[in-house]
Formats: sequence, structure tokens, C-alpha cells
Amino acid sequence: MNTESQTAPARTETGTWTGTFARLFRFDARAYSMIGAVVLIWTFFSLMHERFLTPTNLSNLFLQMSVTSILAIGMVLVIVAGQIDLSVGSLVGLTGGIAAVLNVWYDWDPVSVVLVTIALGSLIGLMQGWIVAYLAVPAFIVTLGGMLMFRGILLGTTKSVTVAPLDPSLKAIGQDYLPEFLGWIAGAVGVIGTAVIVLGSRWRRKRYGFKVAPLSISVLRIALIGAFILGAVWVLNSYKGFPIPFIIVIVLALLFTFISRNTVFGRQIYAIGGNPEAARLSGIPIRRRILMVFVLCNTLAAIAGIVLTARVNAATMSAGTMYELDAIAACVIGGTSLMGGTGTVTGAILGALIMVSLDNGMSIMNMESFWQYIVKGAILILAVYMDISSRRRKKAA
Repeated sequence: MNTESQTAPARTETGTWTGTFARLFRFDARAYSMIGAVVLIWTFFSLMHERFLTPTNLSNLFLQMSVTSILAIGMVLVIVAGQIDLSVGSLVGLTGGIAAVLNVWYDWDPVSVVLVTIALGSLIGLMQGWIVAYLAVPAFIVTLGGMLMFRGILLGTTKSVTVAPLDPSLKAIGQDYLPEFLGWIAGAVGVIGTAVIVLGSRWRRKRYGFKVAPLSISVLRIALIGAFILGAVWVLNSYKGFPIPFIIVIVLALLFTFISRNTVFGRQIYAIGGNPEAARLSGIPIRRRILMVFVLCNTLAAIAGIVLTARVNAATMSAGTMYELDAIAACVIGGTSLMGGTGTVTGAILGALIMVSLDNGMSIMNMESFWQYIVKGAILILAVYMDISSRRRKKAA
């Protein structure tokens, strides 16, 4: 969700209330639709069941969305580059299973387990990315094969049994909460980070000669976002505190937002997905960049596998099943185009929040599970239709 436009703003009457309002809320329409969808979903379920907006349920909701969000962060880069990865769900199960085996059966310490598991995810990403980028095998086929292989390796490695329980220190990654005072410190850091991003973006635009909104508008943006952050901290502290898995999501989201927006690598990924031929003629090392997005995506899948296994305190045979589709759906609902070249990390996380909010709300209402699949499938089709319609309108214009 881009709070500062990347192009020079259109000329408006800056002295009018209309101009001020437009500058304050200069987001794209897709961002508004996602935020509006979250508000509508939460309002609907809160009216249908009084327990939906309680601190306890909201904390559980953020816990539930953590794995999907981590996967979606990595999937954004893959899809933006014009590729796809169908193996991340099975990779979540495999890496989580290996982490549990090392910890429970071989008594490895949690730090070694985490490092080895993440390294395994990176190695698998290197292999899959190399096949896609350097052997020119379509990503759909490579990752579809990976999806089947990783599930089979999981069954063989764990001997098709549930591996549990984990060491308490490893389990804490998926189940613990920040103490109240650390939650407030994290909230304060979030507000300061927001101020740095908004004011930094304003400074860069001014430096390069673009028009900027009045300083009061930027301050008001910071105040609104800061109020939301501190309000979330207050709500979560009313239960047990900030969930550790959601802290991991926030850290990864900030890191990959910076990578995608503020690095040469990030800009090149968007260029490759937007126009591969132009990217090649510009001298962008396309194969190396595609290799790297698979490494990053599969590394995040390994982190998600650790978080999921720690949250359930066990490695199961069904862990990660269909998670690849949830991650792709979160990206698409969040505005990532399956055609490549368009998408944001923030949008993907909002998409994951929409998906999990629907699951959580329908579960609270005791709706049968088949409705969850029907509703999520319908929303995914609608999101793709909106993307295609938007592209057609832009071409027509």
C-alpha cells in the first residue's frame, strides 16, 4: 500500500478542502477496496457473533494468519517476476517435519534446528530456481513436481507418524507472546518507523523536484497510522500480548517491502515481470534474479514451516496442505497480478488478513467447512476478474 505516489501528482487546487482530502488519502483504489473489505467482514461477523472482535479472538486471528502471511511475502516476489511456486505448502510440511525430527528424535538444540531448517529451505530454493532459470523448465512444472516430491520426502523422513512434543524453547516461536511493556515498545518503534518512512518519502520527492503535500498532511498520516498501531497493541495486550509469530510477520514485511521498493534488485524484479524483453535489453541479469526470488521464497517457506510446527507443537503429515493456494490467493486478492510486474507486500498481507478473517468468522459461526472453500474460491475469482478488468481499462485509456 503505497502512501506516496511514485509519479508526480496531478495539479489540483491546493487551497480547497477537496485538494487537501485528495492529498491525504492518495492511495490506489485496490488498497481502499481491501481495507474496506476488512472493515465490512469484521463488522458483519461482529454483528453475527459477539465474540469475533474480542481481544482473545483477534489474537488468535493474527496467529492464524502468520503462516499464510509469511508465505505470501515470498510469493509476491515470485509472481511479480512472472513465475509461480506451487511447492511452498509441501515445503512448509517438509521443513517443519525435519525441524521436529531434529529436535525430538535427535535432541538438537533449538538454535541449530532453526538455522539448519532455514538453510535447507534456501538450498531447495536454489535447486528449483536453477532448474527454472538456467534449464528453462517452466516454473509451474518444476514446483508442481516439487510439491509431490517434498510431500513424499516428509512421509519417508517422519515414517508417517506425528512427531511431538517439541522443546519448550522451540515451541515458544509459535506460541509465546511479548510481555506487555515490550508490546508497547514494539508499537512505539512501529510509529517511529512510520514517521521515518512517510517523512523520508516526502524528503526524497522534494529532493528530486516532485510536488509534495503540506507537512501537516504527512503529520496527519503518521498520526492516523500510529493510532492504528497503538490501538492494535492495546487490544492484543488486553489478552496475552503481541503474538511472537505476528512479530516475525511484521519484521519480514518491513524487510521485504524495503527490498522491493528501495533496492536495485527489487526494481529489477518488477521490470522482469512487467516486460521481460525490455529487461533483457536493459542488461538486467534475468536468470540470476529469477534464481534469487525462488531462494527467497523457499527460505520464507522454511520459516513458515518452523512457525507452524512450533504453533501446533508437532509435525503432522498434513501440515502445509493447500497452503500454496492460500498464499497465491492472498497475493492476488491483495492486488498482485498473475501476469507479473505488479504487486506489493502490504497488499499480500491484507489479502491474507481477508482470507483468515473469513475462515475465522465462519468457524465462530459454526458454518460447515465446505462453505469456507466456496467463499474463498469465489473471492479469488472475483479478485482475478478485477485485475483483468483494471488492465483492460488502462489499455483502453
